[in-house]
Amino acid sequence: MRKGIVILGIFVADAAFRASRQPKIGETILGSGFALGPGGKGSNQAVAAARAGAPVTFITRLGVDAFADMALSLWKDAGIAVLAEQDPASYTGAAYIFLDENSGNNAIIVAPGAAADVSPADLEAHRDAISSASIFVTQLEQPLEAAVRGLEIAKQAGVTTILNPAPARALDRSVLALCDYLTPNESEAEILTGLPVTTVDEAKLAADRLMEMGAGAVIITLGDKGALYRTTTASVHVPVFSAGKVVDTTGAGDAFNGGFAAALAEGMDPIDAVRFGAVLAGISVTRAGTAPAMPSRAEIDALITASRDR
Repeated sequence: MRKGIVILGIFVADAAFRASRQPKIGETILGSGFALGPGGKGSNQAVAAARAGAPVTFITRLGVDAFADMALSLWKDAGIAVLAEQDPASYTGAAYIFLDENSGNNAIIVAPGAAADVSPADLEAHRDAISSASIFVTQLEQPLEAAVRGLEIAKQAGVTTILNPAPARALDRSVLALCDYLTPNESEAEILTGLPVTTVDEAKLAADRLMEMGAGAVIITLGDKGALYRTTTASVHVPVFSAGKVVDTTGAGDAFNGGFAAALAEGMDPIDAVRFGAVLAGISVTRAGTAPAMPSRAEIDALITASRDR
């Protein structure tokens, strides 16, 4: 019997700087805040899914250093099963995050470290874990070849596949054809299709193009405009679920993807799973940080109940 979620991705230590603007080249400015915490898209998604109640296994690579200790402690606390090689000759990933203190928006530089060496062989080594899962999730922070091999193994085994194409890059039709669900944000959808995505109607056109290019169902996350779920037979715009003042949008996409995967693994239909992911993301942006901002299942259920009662 299939169960749980396998996620391929990277961990990075997030060094988040809060300021009124980014400095220019050669300029130094004073910031208003700093925080060091766990991040990385795959790791964030794993934490989001696990806290939402899903059994999660995470595949990655780490160095042997303090940031690796941070990662292993995070995953232990979240109840995540870890399949992670540690390379003493490399380092655990790190990210610079600029947070606009006025809007909460962000700009990010990621250095994957040891996770840049994740290879198709790593996915082959964990074929049994992938093949026995109900959901396989990956992004594009580790090498594309590894992501593709994971998707191929999952697809061959009849496992539902989710690709969050971030950071965005051109993808062949053969890669998109491996994706039961493709989950870009607006800018990623624009890069993949060459079409503008600034409105819901434009998102519909981009989703149609992505399906023509080989993807299965497409979910475009639209920031404060919610998310668009689109297939060849259905189109649903899911609005944002507000849980309070927006503090930090850095991990919102990861929160959504983790929640969406957890809901699918639980047996929810895709539209309800999109709503579940939107609720999880709506809570996460009211808190600072990425993985630390992911809510518990009780918090998610409480917001869903409150939204229904409005």
